[in-house]
Amino acid sequence: MHRPLLHPDAPPSPSKIECEAERLFRALLHVDCEPGRTWDYEACHRIAPLTLEINRLKKEKDAVILTHSYVEPEIIYGVGDFKGDSYFLSLQAREAKAKVIVFAGVVFMGETAKILSPGATVVVPDRGSGCSLADSLTGDQLRKLKAAYPDAAVVCYINSTAEVKAESDVCVTSGNAYDIVARLPQRRILFVPDRLMGENLRIELKRRGVDKEIITSDGTCIVHDVFDAKSVAEARVRFPGLKVVAHPECTPEVAAAADFVGSTGAMMKYVKQTAAPYFLMLTECGLVGRLQVEAPEKHFIGGCRLCPYMKLNSLEKIHEALAAPRPDQIILLDEGLRHRALRSIERMFELTPKT
Repeated sequence: MHRPLLHPDAPPSPSKIECEAERLFRALLHVDCEPGRTWDYEACHRIAPLTLEINRLKKEKDAVILTHSYVEPEIIYGVGDFKGDSYFLSLQAREAKAKVIVFAGVVFMGETAKILSPGATVVVPDRGSGCSLADSLTGDQLRKLKAAYPDAAVVCYINSTAEVKAESDVCVTSGNAYDIVARLPQRRILFVPDRLMGENLRIELKRRGVDKEIITSDGTCIVHDVFDAKSVAEARVRFPGLKVVAHPECTPEVAAAADFVGSTGAMMKYVKQTAAPYFLMLTECGLVGRLQVEAPEKHFIGGCRLCPYMKLNSLEKIHEALAAPRPDQIILLDEGLRHRALRSIERMFELTPKT
């Protein structure tokens, strides 16, 4: 159900609303991944005044809106300036020259943007948009793990707090973790906070002939840890020719049963370039929504899961964060902590293979 809109003080003309509704309708026409929601022309017409106002405010405030692939499609295609996975958006945050960065994602992503763009005002639409991975490990807990494994290189997945990044030697994403860990001189790796990604990392490095000991903390993603290999097998029987696409935050059993395992960006590329009658996406439903827009000829059989944290983002909250952000929407970091966290992220940029 669409929520009531916040109307700007000076409403746009009917003709502008009609043009904006048409633009939104063309962009969202194929999106149907979330039950109970359809993007017909009437729905697009309802949100058009708000997307127009948000886009007007962006120019007025010298703002940029970064949108993760898991947020609602009306955010991505209605007001987003950049859309993608955590690594791509981290690059955009580093390059941003805007005075204001609105990060439509989850809080740790807003922290990463602030780490990389300290001069900008960074806001998040909803401070409650946490992450089961980032919330599973504190800086103090990581310090205790480091004391137990003093010879280990500390590698943190980007889905972690600024405090954890500040305690780490290098930050990684799901797209570059394998290459970066393989390049580290240390044999023992303390990988945090994702246990399942750590297990998949261990398996993949062994397959590549890389000798590393991977020690993990115990966090998991509440979206990706629920998929199971039995459901994959059942889907293959029902849909001959099916291609199964999974994220490395899934269990090793699911990863082994999939046709392709990769980051959000890599999954997008694989689906777009692969001919198959059906795809099963074992990830967050927002990615399916993007593919429905950008590759409408592809057929998806369901199976995706919603992230309750990502779905806390809304056009209304983005409007609020742009127009008059509350203190809780503004990301503030201690400068010493920010500098220490920056080192691990810059190390990631240094070690990521150039393509």
